[in-house]
Amino acid sequence: MNVEVITPTNPFVGPDTGKMPAHQAVYEKLRVMILFGDLAPGQAVTIQGLTDQLSVGMTPVREALRRLIAEGALTHQGNRRVSVPVLTPDCANELGFMRATLEPELARRAAVRLTPASLDAIAACDEDLNRAIAQGDVGGYLTHNYRFHAMIYEAANAPIMAATVDRLWLRFGPSLRVVCGRFGTNNLPDKHQDLLAALRLRDAEAAAKAMAEDVAQGVDQIFSALQDS
Repeated sequence: MNVEVITPTNPFVGPDTGKMPAHQAVYEKLRVMILFGDLAPGQAVTIQGLTDQLSVGMTPVREALRRLIAEGALTHQGNRRVSVPVLTPDCANELGFMRATLEPELARRAAVRLTPASLDAIAACDEDLNRAIAQGDVGGYLTHNYRFHAMIYEAANAPIMAATVDRLWLRFGPSLRVVCGRFGTNNLPDKHQDLLAALRLRDAEAAAKAMAEDVAQGVDQIFSALQDS
């Protein structure tokens, strides 16, 4: 059975895949497609389809898929097909708990470690995010929202926690794209102004509180979408 592969539409610029081994480059490209919902939950794709779509050999695709399956970002369906897992309420609850535990702590640590240049970059990213919301640009919203959080977590200097959170986002991302399609960008949660204010003051506890509220609003939107499906 041939299953259509959706061409990535998100403008996210990730690592320079041209300087990577083939299997790593394929992994990064597929990861972006999953993270931003270019591959929808439950959508099956064939290994051959991905090979053709990405213009690479079968071996690097298989190696990349093995990694993504191990990370829980993809599920093997047999017949050389894989799909993005459909997020269940129980899974969303577990992922939400982990995000609510880790992300406020990362914000707390970032608040006392951010450089002025890093803070300016995060604020500029949030301006890009606001423009995407105003324009109804779903791809832009997903890109800049991810970048906003990723820059804060990188500044926390807690690589184990940050890497764990990034894998959690890989599980949430496809469903967030569904939320955007269902509710539009104007109804999406955003506690970023409170968070930026706390970061500017280097108020670690206020930053953790704002991050916790931002995560809770996002998880609530996911639950609303799951209940309506």
